[in-house]
Amino acid sequence: MSLPLNDRQFAFWRLRRTGLPNVGIANRFSISRQAVSKALLAMDRKVEETLLEMAHANQIEVESLNAEKGVLFGRSVPFDAAAIVFVSADRGVQVWYEHEGDCGACPRYARCIELLWDYADELGIALTKTDDPTRMADELFAKLREIV
Repeated sequence: MSLPLNDRQFAFWRLRRTGLPNVGIANRFSISRQAVSKALLAMDRKVEETLLEMAHANQIEVESLNAEKGVLFGRSVPFDAAAIVFVSADRGVQVWYEHEGDCGACPRYARCIELLWDYADELGIALTKTDDPTRMADELFAKLREIV
């Protein structure tokens, strides 16, 4: 299942994730607070289903899940490593495995840094400036665990 990244429910969900209350979302779209609440409940179910499906597909045992923030923390069975499945408004559903590696030699180096910065920005999480994606991910996901 893929998330409907351009529909109204997702727009409401993204706004709530930034901290805008339901009444603020309702005012922005000129609809009732009840309509926003109903849409968000449906979106939370979709997000939860998607996170669980991704965890299952990637053999990740679920430790905790927060549909409102769009994040699942777990453990990869095949890699025996911590794993995070998350919903990025701009990059869709992503899976990140905790690992140590030579990031500088990896061809995905720049993409990983961009993904982590973008996701931190979406959530309003400030990160220490570093050019090491592993350290960035450790800091980001530790702060995210505190939030959820």
